[in-house]
Formats: sequence, C-alpha cells, structure tokens
Amino acid sequence: MTTNSLKSLVPRFFALIPCAGQGTRAIGEGAVPGAGVQLPKQYQPIAGIPMVQHTLQAFSQVARIESCLVVIAPGDSFFTRQPGAAYEVAPCGGTSRAASVLNGLDWLALAGAEPDDWVLVHDAARCLITSTLIEQLIDACHSDPVGGLLAQPVHDTLKQGQNGRVLVTVERADKWLAQTPQMFRLGALTQALKMAVTLGETVTDEASAMEAVGLSPKLVRGSAYNFKVTYPEDFVLAETLISSRTKPHTRKAASPTAATRNAPPDEPRHEPA
Repeated sequence: MTTNSLKSLVPRFFALIPCAGQGTRAIGEGAVPGAGVQLPKQYQPIAGIPMVQHTLQAFSQVARIESCLVVIAPGDSFFTRQPGAAYEVAPCGGTSRAASVLNGLDWLALAGAEPDDWVLVHDAARCLITSTLIEQLIDACHSDPVGGLLAQPVHDTLKQGQNGRVLVTVERADKWLAQTPQMFRLGALTQALKMAVTLGETVTDEASAMEAVGLSPKLVRGSAYNFKVTYPEDFVLAETLISSRTKPHTRKAASPTAATRNAPPDEPRHEPA
C-alpha cells in the first residue's frame, strides 16, 4: 500500500471560505482598480489589511488544516493581486451561500478530498476568528459522528416582533447564536446541501442543512469576538479589536524598593542582592 493510499485512510481537515457575496449592507467606498465597482465588504481594509486576509491568516496558523479553498464569484480578480497566497482560489461562487459552499465541496472532491474528510466552512466576514478557536472546534468534533459548529449562548432577552412591535418574549435558556467555522464530513454535507436544493428548502448555514436531514450538530462554545462584520459600525469594532491584538505591550516600570525609597539622597542606592 502506498503512502498516498495510507494517508487517505486518515480523515483530513480542509477549510472552505465562501467569498462570493457582495455584502450590500456594508458596501464600502473603495473601488476595485480598473473595474469601476465598489469593494465587497470582505475585501475592505480593516487595520490596513483586507478583511478576508485576517480570516485566512488565522486558518494558515492551524497545522492540521490540509488546505484552504476560497470560493469567489466568476470574474472576481481580487486574489490575482495577492502575492504569495497560501490558499487555493476557486471561481465557482453561486447565487447564494449554500450554492457557493456546494460548488466548493465539489471542487474539493475533484481535487482529491475524500467523503470522510472534514470540511470547516467559515464566513470570510468573521475576520476575528483565531487559530485557537479553530483548534477547539477540531478537537471537539473530529471524533463526533455528525460534526458541529462554534456558537454562543444567548444572554440577552429575546423578543419576537411583528410590524415593528413586540409580539412575544422568547425563552432564551436553550438558544444559541450560530457562528462559524462549521465542521462536517465532506460527503455528508454535500448530500445534505443537494437534498435541500432538491426539496427547495432554504438553508442559512451548513448546520441547518444537516438538521434538515435529521442530524444534530454539536454545539461548541465560541467567542463573542467571533462576530460577523455586517453593518458599518461593525468595521469600527473589528478595527479596534484587531489593532489591540497587534499593539505592543509596554511593561510598567517596577516601583522602587522600600530600602531605595528610604535611602538618604546623598548616599548611593544599592539594590538588594
């Protein structure tokens, strides 16, 4: 048995970043050079770097990730201007997130990924994801029969609205806010998404596709920092948080010892041995 065939017996981990959306709720003022169009939000700069590059950097720091596939819209030239890329770009984005993910899964399969391999699907706009959170998800789900997702328990009071007014207060005790990455087997997720298409069901994330076929994904505690940049004010918050990560920490000067403080000013000050 060859080394390659032995490797195929051990499930691998792939990252898939759907990056074909236009982000109209947070569309920026910048324009793609030569294209005359506004920058989609995933390409807008945060702390001087395009948002999606923060996302990709986090995945590049996870040694267990075999490769990272970025799914872009056909004709998108953004990544042709990004030298030294440690990821693959697939111009097979669809008209919806689910379509882009499904096309990306097919791309991975054609490139040699196996049905039992794990795929971590992550929003490009969740640019505060960290390698630590990604590792935590892998650790929690790599032996799970279904897979799972990062999520946060709901702490605020939930209201259901109707015509701009409160209809009812919703019990929050068992409610979670879904985040990404969401990690499932390539074959199982592909089948779930294709079934959703066949049945005409709308799926807003990968977990909902798995739920639609009767499976219960595992909830893995995420982080409030792993929010999706959606509205203009989110950029300000993301910039502040990312800048605080890279800001150098200065050590506070040590206070003088009691002996030094009490020494007469005309005597030499000796530090204790």
